[in-house]
Amino acid sequence: MAARGWRPAAAMAAARPGGGGPGRGPGAGSPSEPAPETVPEPAAPATAALYVHWPYCRKRCSYCNFNKYVVPAVDEVAVRACLVREARTLLRLSQVQSVTSVFFGGGTPSLASPCTIAAVLEAVAGAAHLPAGTEVTLEANPGSAGTPRLAGFRAAGINRLSIGVQSLDDAELRLLGREHTAAEARAAVEAARGLFPGRTSIDLIFGLPGQSRGAWARGLEAALGLCDDHVSLYQLTLEQGTALAAQVWGGALPTPPQDLLADMYQTARAVLVAAGFRHYEVSNFARKGALSTHNLSYWRAEQYIGVGPGAHGRFVPRGEGGRSREARVQTPEPDAWMREVRSRGHGTRRRVVLSPLEQLEEVLALGLRTDEGVTHERWGHFSPHLGLEAAFGAPGEAKDLQQQGWLILDGGGLRCTPEGLALLDALLPGLLCQLQRRRALPAAPDGEPRPAVATGPPKRSPTGDRAGGEAAGRAGLVSGGE
Repeated sequence: MAARGWRPAAAMAAARPGGGGPGRGPGAGSPSEPAPETVPEPAAPATAALYVHWPYCRKRCSYCNFNKYVVPAVDEVAVRACLVREARTLLRLSQVQSVTSVFFGGGTPSLASPCTIAAVLEAVAGAAHLPAGTEVTLEANPGSAGTPRLAGFRAAGINRLSIGVQSLDDAELRLLGREHTAAEARAAVEAARGLFPGRTSIDLIFGLPGQSRGAWARGLEAALGLCDDHVSLYQLTLEQGTALAAQVWGGALPTPPQDLLADMYQTARAVLVAAGFRHYEVSNFARKGALSTHNLSYWRAEQYIGVGPGAHGRFVPRGEGGRSREARVQTPEPDAWMREVRSRGHGTRRRVVLSPLEQLEEVLALGLRTDEGVTHERWGHFSPHLGLEAAFGAPGEAKDLQQQGWLILDGGGLRCTPEGLALLDALLPGLLCQLQRRRALPAAPDGEPRPAVATGPPKRSPTGDRAGGEAAGRAGLVSGGE
């Protein structure tokens, strides 16, 4: 399919007076696991977001358990060729007609050369419609985000940057095992905002061992003085096998109290909202309309295609005659992934047809992460016979949560209150159980499922999860750590 509309920033600049750029082959892979029933998706138009995973880093941070690799040397020509081939193959299998956003995550994709980024984008534009102005994000480590390099990425087609600042305190950066300093982080963000005005995001981590609420608040204020477009806040999670977890669990570092973590989250939310940010997702805040189109596609349960080692995807393989959404995972180890791509065009390691209940669970769990929640229209797309009101309006967990001020069900759909958003991890199990029961109950005389039985209220809990792609959780989204 011919490219329609998309050109790298450099080409767009050259076309304007005065220049100046803007701020699995069919049948291959593991057998599908059958589901008891399927929900056919609309035949057209087929759209999807695209995630591209660069798995390499210079070092592994003390908290990181993402799919990343530290190697003496990277054969970038070989990796580039495989990323290009897999992108073309999966776009063909999905029969996606238009790509709504592209996100390069990792790993540290800013270690890739601009020509690799450009090659992937050219391949995407040659296989599907990539409209001019489509959001194309690159995750960057401050240590590999100097002005010349960022300018190269902009010329290659990147128009949004997500920078893994994590902290502006040198002691905290050393604890996290980061390779950059606070001064380097500031310089990288300033350079990025000059090249990508209004389209620069920074990641910050809170809940470090020994970190006080006051230190966190001061760091957040410093970060806001640096970048006021988009901020992603992640509570530190201690993962099995990481150096930081070993230190905490071994007693060398203190475990942050749960109440302190909750207070840190609420402090951050108050500061950001007062500064004019929209808290549009559990971990994400934006000003002046700088919401991430790509991440919204995850939370709205839209199709997305994962390219690269360990990438995840959710799409209908129409090119194989498929009519229902599959969950796909690419082979995580880069060399094995490249062998599979060379052999059959893609490195899909596992694929599972999602049952209607599994799809609804994802719609609920992801949609409730956002301030817009789950709209009636979106729910109806996946559940034409059981509306939101029927599923969650009768007596049960959802009704209790509404009465306690944590959940809202109205003409706009189902969503959390600001207080409920901070408790989402605790609210979801009861809501998922109610959904399962409502779908299993026989219909009442009026055609609606019979009422479910209520259970007790949730316990207080901080948000606690490190969302991926800046989105993660049950949908298995790949997230970069830089």
